Amino acid sequence: MRCVIARFPFDLTKSGVVESMKGVKPEPVTGEFVIIGRRQYPAKQVGQVITRQDRRDFSAGEVLRAMTQLGFTCRTRPAAAPAPVAGSYQRASAMLGTPPVGLTS
Repeated sequence: MRCVIARFPFDLTKSGVVESMKGVKPEPVTGEFVIIGRRQYPAKQVGQVITRQDRRDFSAGEVLRAMTQLGFTCRTRPAAAPAPVAGSYQRASAMLGTPPVGLTS
C-alpha cells in the first residue's frame, strides 16, 4: 500500500512492517503507540524504523494513519489523573494505616 510520510511515498505492507520491527526493543510509551504483534511501540519509533528518517521529519499522526490503513491497532495512552490532595488528617490516618473517621459537629 502506498503511504505518504513526511512528504515521501512509501510502499508498505503489513508483513514488511512486522519484519522491520522484528528484533527492535520497544521504547517506553508515553503518547500514541502502535501494537505490532504483542508489543506496543511508540508511533515515532515505528516511523523511524520503517522510513529510516529522523523523527523530527514526520508527525505521529502520519505514522498512525499509515499503520491504521495497513490494519495495525493504534492507540493513545491516556494521561495519568492527578492524585487527590488529602488534608493533614487524611494523610496522618493513611500513614497509621487506619481509615479516616469523619468529624461530627
